[in-house]
Amino acid sequence: MAFTIILTIVGLVLVLSEIFLIPGVGVAGILGVLSLGGACYYVFYEFGLLEGVIFTAAILAVLIGLIIYTIKTKAWKKLALDTKIDSKVQDTGESTLSIGDSGKAVTRLAPMGTARFGGKSYEVKSLEGMIDAGTEVEIVMFEDNKIYVKPVSADF
Repeated sequence: MAFTIILTIVGLVLVLSEIFLIPGVGVAGILGVLSLGGACYYVFYEFGLLEGVIFTAAILAVLIGLIIYTIKTKAWKKLALDTKIDSKVQDTGESTLSIGDSGKAVTRLAPMGTARFGGKSYEVKSLEGMIDAGTEVEIVMFEDNKIYVKPVSADF
């Protein structure tokens, strides 16, 4: 009888943890169902048909009751992520940059890096190759919110 009780408790804990703690159908849920099934089988085998049916009905009633109780008490809400993301992209207004503006590479552009135009730093991409820090650069084009630059001395 103790074996049946242990299998039942382990099975209920595993099934409930699968439902409320672990997303998806995983190892805990499968092991929980196998444990409950094993407990039911053991009761059918050891005690007979009537006791097995009563035990199986009791297990199902307890499992459904625990799920309903947990949902009604909103205990699962403590486990759920309910953070609202209300951040927005910083809008700097109209961009003062235009094609042909000159600036200086703050970091090495290999091919991405930082360049300073008019006192503000921007993330830029080298049109071709790498550009060393401190090199004068010129804006060649804007594409997909990226700024493409080339060295001022380079001719394309």
